[in-house]
Amino acid sequence: SASPDDRAPAAPAEPAGRPTGVDVRVKALRRFALSITVFNVLGHTVLGFEQAWITPLLAAVTSYAAALLFETVDAWATARRPEYAGGRVNLLNFLLPAHIVGLASGMLLYASSSPWPYMFAIVVANASKYVVRVKVRGRTRHVLNPSNFGVAVTLLLFPWVGAAMPYQFTNLITGPLDWVLPAVVLVMGTLLNAKLTKKEPLILAWVAGIVGQAVLRHVLLGHSLAGALIPLTGVSFILFSNYMITDPGTTPFPPRRQVVFGLATALVYGALVVIGVSFGFFFALTAVCAAPGPRLTRWRADRSHPTPADLG
Repeated sequence: SASPDDRAPAAPAEPAGRPTGVDVRVKALRRFALSITVFNVLGHTVLGFEQAWITPLLAAVTSYAAALLFETVDAWATARRPEYAGGRVNLLNFLLPAHIVGLASGMLLYASSSPWPYMFAIVVANASKYVVRVKVRGRTRHVLNPSNFGVAVTLLLFPWVGAAMPYQFTNLITGPLDWVLPAVVLVMGTLLNAKLTKKEPLILAWVAGIVGQAVLRHVLLGHSLAGALIPLTGVSFILFSNYMITDPGTTPFPPRRQVVFGLATALVYGALVVIGVSFGFFFALTAVCAAPGPRLTRWRADRSHPTPADLG
C-alpha cells in the first residue's frame, strides 16, 4: 500500500527520452491504485476476503472525504491553492493516494461487523501526512507511511481489532491457483517497483533481514527456524514487501540507504517478536519511519541525490 507524497512539486527536467518526474509519479500512483482495486475486487468475489463487501466502498469514500477535508484546511491555513484545484485531472490525481490508503486499510484490518475501526485507521492515515511532516528545501514531506501508520495505531488502540488473517488472500482457491496467485502478485509487484519506485535494494534487504533474524532467533534463542520463516511464504508478506514497505515518500532513494532501511525494519521486527508483540510488521515499519536516523538519511538523500522519479 504505497502512497507517494501527493503534495510534492514537480521534479527538475530529466534527460531527453525519459518521462518527467511528475509523469512517473502519477503513473506509479495509477498503477498502485489499479492493482489494489483489482485485488480488492478479486478478494471479495473469488479469494475469500472475510471483511464485509461494503468495507472497501466505505473505506474509499471515507479516505476521499478525509483527504479533501485535510487538504482544504491546510490550504486555507497556509494561504495556498488546494492541490485538487485546477480541473478534473488534478482532482483525480490528488485522490489516488487516498484511494490506496482506503483500500489498503480496509483490506489489512479485520474489525468484525464494526465499520468504525476502518474509518478511524483511514482518518489517522490521511491526517499523518499533514500532522507529522517536515520541510526540506521548501518542500513539505510526510514522515510516516500513511497506510501502515493508520493500521498500526488502530491495532494499538483497539485490542479487539486484528490484522486480516493471512489465509484470506487464498481462502477460496485450491490446486495450482494456490501457487499461481502468489507468483502473479510477486511478479507484478516486482515489475512495478523495478520500473517506477526503484526500491529493489530495499526489498532485497528487507527479505534478507527477515531470513537473518529468523536464523539468529533459531541459533540464539532456540526458536523454530521453520516457524520463523513461515511469514515469507504468504501472500500477505509479498503484498507488504512490494506495496507497503516500498512507499517512495517515506523511504530513502540511494541504494545503500535503502539497504539500511530494509535491514533496520527486519531487525526491529525480530526484536518485537522476541518480546511477544503481535503484528510486528506494522509496528516495525512505523518505528523505523519515525526514527531520527532514517529520517535524516532520507532528507540528506533528498539534498544530495534527488530521486529521478520524484515520487515524493
